[in-house]
Amino acid sequence: MAKEYKNILLKISGEILAGDTGNTYDNSITSQIVNDIISIKKSGVNLALVIGGGNIIRGINHKELNLTKNNADQMGMLSTVINGIFLKNILLNNQVKSVLYSSFSISGIVKKFNQEEARDAMNDGHVVILVGGTGNPYFTTDTTAVLRALELNCDVLLKGTKVAGVYDRDPQKHSKVNKFTKLDYNYVINNNLRIMDMTSIVLAEEASLPIIIFSIKKKNELRKVLDGEADFTIITN
Repeated sequence: MAKEYKNILLKISGEILAGDTGNTYDNSITSQIVNDIISIKKSGVNLALVIGGGNIIRGINHKELNLTKNNADQMGMLSTVINGIFLKNILLNNQVKSVLYSSFSISGIVKKFNQEEARDAMNDGHVVILVGGTGNPYFTTDTTAVLRALELNCDVLLKGTKVAGVYDRDPQKHSKVNKFTKLDYNYVINNNLRIMDMTSIVLAEEASLPIIIFSIKKKNELRKVLDGEADFTIITN
């Protein structure tokens, strides 16, 4: 690996799981993600995974759904639990040890997150799947990802998206764009770049947690990121 990352946290949005099908889940993309996870686990890294719920419901859409923000965010947190159960089963079906923790417990379904227990599970080779957001409305799963990365002593946060990094303009809307290879936290904050929510960026800056933005839709890209061979943007000091 280009840089030795022992403990990593991977953040995936719920929309990624839906792919381009318009369905809740796209079997091709979920199979690819699992295969990529298997590949990096073979290299000996410890992996935690934060999943969003946007393929089911997004709290940001509360007005069009005629919901209060609180209720929409609560529904969004529950949707991440559904996605976590889904991913856990796919991983287990592929002989990948995994364990699911939520910011809130649902008796008989998911245990509440315990920092020491989750660390032990990671060190024992389990993929630790983290759901339920922070457990509070008004916080995104980006903030959850940074928070859990710090709690689990992760060396880096990898955010798998639809595009290969951070651009000066939306590459899905503009043909001529420039991609950043490296950014510092202050540039992201001062220029209000909507890569992640600002709370998560500030939290990462305070802890000097590097963030790598890459396209998880590309096969083997997760492994290439860790090997320093992928096309990505890193946010750091």
